[in-house]
Formats: sequence, structure tokens, C-alpha cells
Amino acid sequence: MKIEAKNSSIGGNLEAFVAQNARLAWCLIFILLLGHGGTDAFAQAAVGSEIAPTVIRQPTRDALELATGFNQKPVAYAKHSMVAAAHPLAVEAGLKMLDQGGAAIDAAIAVQMVLNLVEAHASGIGGGAFVLHFDAKKNATVAYDGREDAPMAATPELFLGKDGKPMKFIDAVIGGKSVGVPGLLRVLEMAHARHGKLAWAALFAPAIELAENGYPLTLRLQKHLDNDTLLRNNAEAKAIFYNDDGSAKALGTLVKNPAIAATFRRIAKEGPDAFYKGEIARDIVAAVRGHPSNPGGLTESDLANYQARALAPVCGLYRVYRVCGMPPPSSGGIAVLQILETLERFDMKAVRPDSAEAIHLFSEAGRLAYADRERYAGDDRFVSVPVAGLIDPAYNHTRSLLITREKSMGKAAAGLPSGIKTAMADGDTLEFPSTSHISIVDKNGNAVSMTTTIESFFGSRLFVHGFPLNNQLTDFSMTPTENGRPVANAVGPGKRPRSAMSPTLVFDQQGKLLMVIGSPGGSVIINYVAKTLVGVLDWGLDIQAAISLPNVGSRNGATEIESGSTAENLIGTLRAMGHEIRSFDLSSGLHGIVRTANGWQGGADPRREGIAKGR
Repeated sequence: MKIEAKNSSIGGNLEAFVAQNARLAWCLIFILLLGHGGTDAFAQAAVGSEIAPTVIRQPTRDALELATGFNQKPVAYAKHSMVAAAHPLAVEAGLKMLDQGGAAIDAAIAVQMVLNLVEAHASGIGGGAFVLHFDAKKNATVAYDGREDAPMAATPELFLGKDGKPMKFIDAVIGGKSVGVPGLLRVLEMAHARHGKLAWAALFAPAIELAENGYPLTLRLQKHLDNDTLLRNNAEAKAIFYNDDGSAKALGTLVKNPAIAATFRRIAKEGPDAFYKGEIARDIVAAVRGHPSNPGGLTESDLANYQARALAPVCGLYRVYRVCGMPPPSSGGIAVLQILETLERFDMKAVRPDSAEAIHLFSEAGRLAYADRERYAGDDRFVSVPVAGLIDPAYNHTRSLLITREKSMGKAAAGLPSGIKTAMADGDTLEFPSTSHISIVDKNGNAVSMTTTIESFFGSRLFVHGFPLNNQLTDFSMTPTENGRPVANAVGPGKRPRSAMSPTLVFDQQGKLLMVIGSPGGSVIINYVAKTLVGVLDWGLDIQAAISLPNVGSRNGATEIESGSTAENLIGTLRAMGHEIRSFDLSSGLHGIVRTANGWQGGADPRREGIAKGR
């Protein structure tokens, strides 16, 4: 399958272009100097190429990560190391750490801090992350959980109004009530202490330089700033991103953020304690508890007591490959394996990637996995999650028998895996897609697959010391019970909300690292990652081609088709098979790396501004 997209270009007269739009031209030249690779690719992104008109377009609650066009990118090749991330400046920061002898985790930290600037709507130190780390020397994979905690004052009724009904989602998001205890810095501290080579302070240098000297505002961030009607009400955010009249700064504007530069300097010098204790912690708490209309219950004690966790990954076999992902509170590792194990009954190599059969089988497998996810997934320190039962190949083979090649099953029911201890009910979680993913391999073969988020774009719309605070608590179910039965993902004090984030590592038959992959995208992340795995492992595509496949699938509702893609040509056939179809922008942000006989190949999602680059 390929996507056909409308493309616009600057044209051959660069001097005329410069005269017409100096700021945009400066932004273009800046990115070109970083080696983005050719004027056409970035020019198309900068001026806002649009995906071709859709057959049917139904806006949904998930289409909030704004589309910025589809700009095909070449596969990247490297002999020794590779960084794939959502912005060229962030990739350059990671490569700089690798050039200085740093390890994969060193590069990941530098990448993340730059993303806090250039992709401020998506991730940062006010949020959390899941990190999968592979140590090549020890041949060991560790999952690091930096998901946000609910404050100890949180109750299961946190998002219920006085009438006992769930709040409107946007009313729950904006303000302090939705803010969880940020986990990002603690999880990076833990991973760096175990696997890092460079000094902690050195990892902040690229971000500090950009925050102080400025970075060009690119299309994706500018479009989110322009679209958001709430962020400009925050005085600190307005000073960074908006003009005096409240309009968003123009594309290509040099953005400076001296407040976050000062924050980074303190954290670089003093470590994460500078964030979790003292002035910054007090100001975070004041912003959360002092919101005039929707205050939260976060305390300084909540911040001071936050702890990251090191866990065993969730691993299973797909054909001859070992696939490892995140354990709870992420549902991603489980659900990705369930989709793959369900598909194993079918000869996917014989299925054409650009066929209705491929979309049908993939969507039906997704229905089954998402049905189980909604019923059973949550923080396993608080609820019993039957992980072993859910990823049992025999269980998923039995579930696979519910799939027929001729007809869609419609809405799937949750299964009955072994290990269930409590009868649970489905929840009503709304998961929004502002997130980012980082894939890195260093010269020694160590790897990081890291998905990082503040949940909705710009999180709670609260800015403190130059960075946004998350709204991660709205990843909990709004209602704690359903028909008298508890919901696995209900709010609880100290509990971590369920996530779909799916950082993934794949190993070949000999146990060698083969693939590093992950994506942003809210609850659709699971389908994005599973699609790319099938593309590489079954269809033999290079990583860039697999990432570029049209996004399709089901989350146990309508079958979802990426608008503007060639998959829309198959809607009639799919409807004849009983599929309800929803077509809309499915803006994944897949970043991946695959080992080859000659080194590494990298891919970056053509739907976003990222690149893959190596040495």
C-alpha cells in the first residue's frame, strides 16, 4: 500500500521565495543545514501540503492531533548508530551525545529535552514516559515506568460532577484537576544511572542553547498554537508563543524560552531533586491547587515521593520473532502481542498489503485485543491484570477462530483469559494523542525505545517555569463502576492511569536485536505499531515503507481508514463485508530502526516533521 498525497513545493526560484517570506525561508535553510535532506521535503511540510480529499470524513474525538500533510521520506542508513525522533533539532542533539561517546540513553535524554521546546504540545518534563532499554553486553531488556501518579488526595469520583455524572472531557482537562505527578525526570534519572555514560549535566546542553538563543517555529507546533483557544489564556505560555494581540507567532519565528532554560540549568546542576523538591515543586503545586475554576489536589509530598519503576518487559513470540513491550500500567505491550498472536493463524505473507483482506484481518484482530484491553488493563499494583492469560498464544489462537475471512464480527466481546480474579466492567476512558516517540541505537548495539507524553496537546494548559503540565489523570476512566462492577482503570490515590503507549523491541531467531519502534497517537498507538511490525516482519518492507503504510484498524468500533490514503479505495469492498467505516486523519508519529546486514536503517513518519539519521 502507498499513500497518494497532494504536494506543494517552493519551486525553483529560491530568491523569489526568500523575498516573499523571509522567516519561512530562514526556517527552511536552518533545517537544511541540519541535513534534513532536500528542499522539497521540508518545503512541502513548511507551507502546509494537505492530504488528498477524503472519500468520507467524520471528525472524531481522536482527530485532535492536527494533520500537517504527508511528505514521503527516504529510508535512512547508518553503519554504527541511529536516532529517529519527531524533530530534526532533537535528532541532532541525540547524535551529538553519541558523537561524544554517549550511550543510547544519553542520546534519548538530550532528544527529550529538545522536544520539550520544539514539540511543546506533545511531551516534556511536566509529563511522563515509558522506556524500553536493551543492554547489548548483558543481552538484557528492562522496562522503565515513568507514568504519572494520581495525587494521594484523588478519589474514584474525581471526574464526577455534583449530579454524579461524568464531567465533559474538556472541563476535566483544563486546570489542576487533571494533573498527575510528573514522572519523566525520575524515570530518565533511573535509566541514566544504570546505563548512561556521559555526565547528566551534559545532556541538557543542546536544549539550554536552543531555549536561550531560539529555535524556528515549525508548522506542526505553529498549527497547534494557532488552533488552541485556551493556551493563550495562560500568561506564561502567551509570552513564549503568542503576540501581544493573542495571535500565534508566525511560522519560522525564532522562539526563545528563557524560563525553561533556567529550569534546565537547575536540573542539570542539581539533578531531578531540583524539580521534585523546592521552588519548582512549590510553584507546580501552587499552579495546580490555585486554578480558579478547576483546582487539583497535588501536594509537595506527592512530588517528593514519586518513584520510577524498573520492570520486566512483556514478551512473546510472533512466528520466529521475539517481541517485547511495556507491561502495565501500559496496555500496549499486551495488546500489540494479542494482535500479532491472533494474526499468526493467517498466512499474512500471502496477503497483499494493499488489499481489503489485509485491512479486514488486521481490523478483526484489533477488535479482539481492544475488547480485552477495555475490560482488563490498568495499574497492576491496584487491580489484578491477567497478563499471562492475555498473551497466552493458545488463548489468542482460540480468539482468532472468531475471525472469518468473509464477514466482520462487528463489536467484539472481551474474552476470558486465565488468571481473572475479579469480575470487571468496561470503562469510559478518553485517550488523546499528543505524545512523541524516540528510537535510538548506539554504536555498541544498546537501544532505547521511548514513548513520552503530556496526554492532550499542551496538557492541562498550565505552564510553570517554561514547561506545560500534563493532564494525564484524564487517562483514567471517568466512571469508577459500571452496573455495580469495578472498572479496572478507575481513579485511585497513587494509581497510574492506563496507557496505550507501545515502545517495542523485536529480536530475531538468534536473539539479536532486530527492530526498535513506537509511536504517539492516543489509543490508536497499538494499531500503528502492530501495522508497522506486520509490514516489516511479514511483508518484508523496509522500515520507512512500513511506517508509510496507510493507517487502518479497529479499536472495537468502526473500522478506521486514514483519510487521503489509497486504503480509501477499498471502503466499498469492506462495507460489503459488514464493516462500518470511519475515515479521518490518523496522524501517527512512528519512528523506527531495523538492523540490516550492513548496519541500521531508520524511518520517520511522513505525517510529521521528524527524521531518522545515523553515523
